[in-house]
Amino acid sequence: MCILLAEIRRQTRCKYQIAGIVAMEEPDEAGVLDYPVLGSIDELHRIICQHQPEVIIVAPSDGGGGLTGRQLIQARLLQNVRIVHAETVYEELTGKLPLQVFAPESIIYSNDFQPRRAALISNRLLSLGFAGVGLILLAPIMLLIALLIRIDSAGPILFIQNRSGMAGRSFRLFKFRTMLISDKQESEWEEGNFHRITRVGRWLRKTRLDEIPQFLNIVIGDMNIVGPRPHPASNLDLFVLAARNTSDSGFPIPYYAIRSSVRPGITGWAQVRYRYANNLQEEMEKLCFDLYYLKHYSLWLDLRILFETAGMVFSRADQLLDQPSDQPLQQPLAVSRVVNPSGTGELRVNKQALQTPSQVKQSIVRSRDVA
Repeated sequence: MCILLAEIRRQTRCKYQIAGIVAMEEPDEAGVLDYPVLGSIDELHRIICQHQPEVIIVAPSDGGGGLTGRQLIQARLLQNVRIVHAETVYEELTGKLPLQVFAPESIIYSNDFQPRRAALISNRLLSLGFAGVGLILLAPIMLLIALLIRIDSAGPILFIQNRSGMAGRSFRLFKFRTMLISDKQESEWEEGNFHRITRVGRWLRKTRLDEIPQFLNIVIGDMNIVGPRPHPASNLDLFVLAARNTSDSGFPIPYYAIRSSVRPGITGWAQVRYRYANNLQEEMEKLCFDLYYLKHYSLWLDLRILFETAGMVFSRADQLLDQPSDQPLQQPLAVSRVVNPSGTGELRVNKQALQTPSQVKQSIVRSRDVA
């Protein structure tokens, strides 16, 4: 929960303002991050009356059963306090899913991660229209880039690599070459190949113009304009295994199968929210963003991503958002309870490992209006 608290603190325009923590048992522990413990779960009614919250953020570790469930039902029905899951708050603040605490039930009993046919068709039409217009309008720029690559270094103009696409099918991805040719097997990540990036290649990668030839992949049918980036086929088994064992629930969830349920894209939610991944840990961090995209898959989200991508290209920025940490969630969001009043309220969260749900606490939170 400390991670969620840190995220709330980091965002200066966040609508949540921390007030205190509600302990599951006797409040004999110190507060988290200098926030006091307001009382125990048995005192939730009094705490709500005193602080007048409108929202309770529930930790994923207690599930709302037993005494806790009765307290929440009373808060919801008798005291008109809205109940929100901690995962929802985390998604709202970060734009990614907390995979380490993502329960299998969140997939089994949900209609999420199943894009509607209308959304798939509209996104495909958008991609074909965008690629067709792009190939025509950008033809002079593509010729100029090809000339610069030829002058800058020896080798082919295009870089062609086998990538994993929709349903795990392999396809040949086209990019402008940005690195020197090497006879030996190199790392698949930029970090292991930084010494090979050419002068023109550095500029192309910074502006993302090296991706333009993938308009051909869209026309062929391998890709869309927006979607999860296709991983190299040579790393597929590693990504599948790492993604399957991301959750701390102890249940191997086939996240990569979800990621492969749509066509990969030239740009995507992870690309505008994160950066190039240089190791497996960063790839798993980007997976959190990819799954958020698939959960909220829609034409409007694609249009937003295209707008933000255009901003990246024209500003020549290779990073958009600072992450509070480059590390994925190391501990589950055990926000026992958080209460958040709309307008003026308070919020509290506590982080505990899922292995010790008895120690999970509740937190009271107030929301504040943001101009």
